[in-house]
Amino acid sequence: MLTYLIVFIISMFPLVELRGAIPYGLTMGMSLAPTYIIAIIGNMLPVPFIYFFARKILEWGAEKPGIGGFFSWCLTKGEKGGQKLQAKAGRGLFVALLLFVGIPLPGTGAWTGTLAASLLDMDFKSSVLACMGGVLLAGVIMALASTGVLGAFGALAA
Repeated sequence: MLTYLIVFIISMFPLVELRGAIPYGLTMGMSLAPTYIIAIIGNMLPVPFIYFFARKILEWGAEKPGIGGFFSWCLTKGEKGGQKLQAKAGRGLFVALLLFVGIPLPGTGAWTGTLAASLLDMDFKSSVLACMGGVLLAGVIMALASTGVLGAFGALAA
């Protein structure tokens, strides 16, 4: 039961998210389906809070001594991510956000994607649906990578 809780907590943690939670759960002996479901729920739980409050908190904290540097860094990262998405996507912002969240690369994920959507003033429903699709996609990719399926395809292609 503790492993389930740890997977849940890891998946809520920024930068790590389910990209770390799924491999951890599988390494600790959990089966794939519960690991995937718990990681998805944990990764999506912060999304509404990030959308509605992160921008305000980051703007408030950016001017505070001691924490201002970190808050400014987070705000800048979200703004840059949003600008890149907007520039590349144009009218296809929903799909761009889904792919940004879904392709498990450093600096992408639900936290950064939701912050970028908030900074771009994307509506809440579209933001959540794009992030959910991206989190589901990232979960599938991480499950395949963690179970060795992607490695097997690479070996067959070589």
